[in-house]
Amino acid sequence: MSFTGGGTDIPAFYRRHGGAVVSTAIDRYVYITVNPKFDERVRVSYSRTEETSSAARVQHPLVREALQTTGITGGVEITSVADIPARGTGLGSSSTFTVGLLNALHAQAERHASAEQLAREACEIEIERCGEPIGKQDQYAAAYGGLNYLEFRQDGTVAVEPIICRRETLEGIQQQLLVFYTGITRSASKVLQRQSAALRSGRKAMNAMKRMAELARELRRGLQRNQPQVLAETVHENWELKRSLAKGISSSAIDAWHKKAMKAGASAGKLLGAGSGGFLMFLADPSRHEAIRRTLSDLREVPFQFEPRGSQIIFVHHPRR
Repeated sequence: MSFTGGGTDIPAFYRRHGGAVVSTAIDRYVYITVNPKFDERVRVSYSRTEETSSAARVQHPLVREALQTTGITGGVEITSVADIPARGTGLGSSSTFTVGLLNALHAQAERHASAEQLAREACEIEIERCGEPIGKQDQYAAAYGGLNYLEFRQDGTVAVEPIICRRETLEGIQQQLLVFYTGITRSASKVLQRQSAALRSGRKAMNAMKRMAELARELRRGLQRNQPQVLAETVHENWELKRSLAKGISSSAIDAWHKKAMKAGASAGKLLGAGSGGFLMFLADPSRHEAIRRTLSDLREVPFQFEPRGSQIIFVHHPRR
């Protein structure tokens, strides 16, 4: 879940100016299992089921590239389930899947993979090998967990800085947050392609992105100083800037839901992810939550907590050879 700076993690921006995002992992998960297969074939179960003679023949691009990255050519069965819809929701589910799959495959090969390695390999698979025009924030959020300031450097490296603040500050932020599912899924790739095109064609979009990166830095400083009120201020400005970047980031329905929530007492709100659909996040004093829930009764609320941990191996069993 990103608060400010989303979109400054795409190469069209950070390779020229450097990007910055403040984001947190949340307690919604993608579960991956990797099990030895009796024969040397590969079986993959997701929304469909594939069974192939080798890793190179797997059609799911993320699975195929993850197998090749980890050097596993066959003899495995892979399954996945998720707490939220798998694609197009703005909560980084595709990148979380890639990070978790890499973690499980490394464990199957009896190797430990650090959070940095998992995030770096996931970015390479999604962006470089599969050609997705996406950013890097989701992979690093999934690998590291916690509330972080992520800095995207011009040379392509990423710095992860945990935001250290009082427990009361963190709890106060969580108590303000409400998240609703719009029921609209969309391709983040298409939205980000339009954003990248806008960056190449005009100074207005570039200046807006520069300000969004600065808002992430302001939010980091505010939270480090235990000033949680900075969150609503930066989230509100960030959303207004993001809406101005490219056509299709918002819509009449999304704008109407946002307007209703603000009228019911929200201090700020934004779409999570690239835009166009997925989940709406609002900040409001807890005393206004019921009024916001009533005015958005046609949307599904999704309770959550911040998750301090990144991708984890929760069970390992290597049968005797």
